[in-house]
Amino acid sequence: EVQLAESGGALVHPGGSLRLSCAASGFTFDDYAIGWFRQAPGKEREGVSCITSTDGSTYYADSVKGRFTISNDNAKTTVYLQMNSLKPEDTAVYYCHALAYWGKGTLVTVSS
Repeated sequence: EVQLAESGGALVHPGGSLRLSCAASGFTFDDYAIGWFRQAPGKEREGVSCITSTDGSTYYADSVKGRFTISNDNAKTTVYLQMNSLKPEDTAVYYCHALAYWGKGTLVTVSS
């Protein structure tokens, strides 16, 4: 059974940093891309970043380029999202996605 478990969400001040983790299990981690999405209140879910485990290729939404960094640890089958210079508009529930599966999400709130 595929499982994706996000963690690391918190309340942070504008300009602060957080690192989200997505622990994956139930599939061959090295063979698939894993992505981070987010959904802000009243808005549609949007793609934030993804990484392919095979060659480490990455993608970032324009809104987070230069501030967020995605990485993976194949040994731990975990994908990380390092988020720096956080803005109030980054407030959302962040979800991990792989294959056709979603995690339950972790809440990030950026507020003073």
